[in-house]
Amino acid sequence: MSIVKIDSNDNTEFKSATEELGVYFSSLAAKKGRKITYNVLTYGCQLNESDSEKLEGMLMSFGLTHTEEEGELAKADVILMNTCSVRENADKHLFGNLGVFKSSVKQDKDTIVIICGCMMKVEENVERIRRSYPYVDLVFDPQQIHRFPVLLRDSLRKSKQLVNIGAIDYIAEDDYFPIARQRKFRALVPIMYGCNNFCTYCIVPYARGRERSRNFDNIVIELKDLYSRGYKEVMLLGQNVNSYGLNNEDGKTFKDVLEAASDIGFNRVRFMSSHPKDLSDEVIDLMATRPNIEKHLHLAMQSGSNKVLKRMNRPYSIEQFLDIASKFRSKVEGGSLTTDIIVGFPGETEEDFCETLKAVEKAAFDAAFTFQYSIRPGTKAAAYEDQIPKDVVTERFDRLLKIQNDLAFKSNEDKVGKTFEVLIEGMSKAGKGTYTGRTLSNHLVNFTIPEDIMPQDEDLEGRLGIVRIDHARPYSIDGVLERFSDV
Repeated sequence: MSIVKIDSNDNTEFKSATEELGVYFSSLAAKKGRKITYNVLTYGCQLNESDSEKLEGMLMSFGLTHTEEEGELAKADVILMNTCSVRENADKHLFGNLGVFKSSVKQDKDTIVIICGCMMKVEENVERIRRSYPYVDLVFDPQQIHRFPVLLRDSLRKSKQLVNIGAIDYIAEDDYFPIARQRKFRALVPIMYGCNNFCTYCIVPYARGRERSRNFDNIVIELKDLYSRGYKEVMLLGQNVNSYGLNNEDGKTFKDVLEAASDIGFNRVRFMSSHPKDLSDEVIDLMATRPNIEKHLHLAMQSGSNKVLKRMNRPYSIEQFLDIASKFRSKVEGGSLTTDIIVGFPGETEEDFCETLKAVEKAAFDAAFTFQYSIRPGTKAAAYEDQIPKDVVTERFDRLLKIQNDLAFKSNEDKVGKTFEVLIEGMSKAGKGTYTGRTLSNHLVNFTIPEDIMPQDEDLEGRLGIVRIDHARPYSIDGVLERFSDV
């Protein structure tokens, strides 16, 4: 498999297809006597969110506008689903929604249905769409995003379903795409794509290809542009940001990208995700010394058993993992540590699981994404014969959840009586008049604002405020805004 850069021919075809689609949708708008709308449904990780921002930017460049209807299944003329093969029940989300959208196609033959994302790298999913959902117009995978206008144009020209699943990894700089950024307070900036780790439970290396890093100078140009446009927070993205630059000739590493983002002046610099095998002491030192780099490290442990880790193809021991966790705790004052854990991996014994419980207690994670193992077609572990019975997995999962919830609650209780700077993300789901945001350590805060300091007729999304914490919950903390800190 080769890694290619977008060349002038690709760019020319991209622009030509974009112009042709603009003409097509302009004619369709004239025919219908109204604007042509789109709806993008995104499942999965922040990289999928970033991909959707590019896809939405391209849809807008064709002359489309977002539907005014609310909700995941809002009707639109163009429906695009960006799928995830990692999250559990992803196939139920996709095929359940496809059944709902069938009625939209029946009511309006001009409706366009598009499916992309990691699930499209699983052959049985693609075949099911071909067989059972002929009204889907276009299917493509994450490695074809830079060709979206060309693929959509070709699908419309042929008036039949087009499936394009590629085998070439690419590097397309973000200035290649129009990007419809979805948040005022945070800009998502991929710095690398793909994964070389081939964990036996994960399809990402097959879905997103091998690791390839963006050009360092182009990343810095994008970051400076975002800062000039008022973004307070930037999130650096990659399947494993710590391996940034391994294929680059300039010798730049993730430490260099993190340092450059910090130097530009953002209030906050976040990153996701980290792999224990590549996390350097230099990165931890930067997190400890730079006040605008997040004090939060998400480090996937997956299991506390060395036997299970080896079978997962995770190239570290639990002792090495806990050493990294201890180093982070000792160096980064007020830092939070979160993780991913899989319960019931094939061959996991009760002894293996107890090792996981011990590791969780030693690491004292502030939060954890816990998953019951489920088979992902196309992965090595899917063929393992020693799958764990569902009832055993569920029982173990409940035991882990009890311990981790207690740790998370304790972490939140430690914040009561203290004040933290919070980046406001908008209104909270907790109730009317309550806002939500996160601390620099990534703790979720729900808070109220006293009337005497509440700005009149102002959108508070993206503002920074000092919040006094007065109550802890298992998954969040509550408080009251004392003052805004960005004035």
